Amino acid sequence: MSAGSGNPSHTVTLSVTILGRDLKIACKEDEREELGEAVTFLDRRMREIRDAGKVSGSERIAVMAALNIAHELLRARRSASSGSPRAAAAAGVAAAGVAVDDDAARRRIRAMQAAIDEALAGQEKLF
Repeated sequence: MSAGSGNPSHTVTLSVTILGRDLKIACKEDEREELGEAVTFLDRRMREIRDAGKVSGSERIAVMAALNIAHELLRARRSASSGSPRAAAAAGVAAAGVAVDDDAARRRIRAMQAAIDEALAGQEKLF
């Protein structure tokens, strides 16, 4: 990834690669590291789906990865609300019930959504 440096609220453009596709993604300077983690996570998940051989086409792989990640997030949130400390930790909630950083999680989700939107841009049909 590459980008400029400076003001944390300044918007920068990152060059990233997801499933072999080079993308340019805009984000705030202070979100670069989190976006980098999100890109790495998404790329790994998409490669796992592709390598399993059950889904073909980058658009379908992106949709399946997004669905899997959303499902895991929702399941972890439900488990956290049931009070299990282990499930709470998986959902990003401290054992005492205090949210670790919901804003950071939302930013990462938005970054993943932007990466998926970018990967799907220009495609007329998904299926």
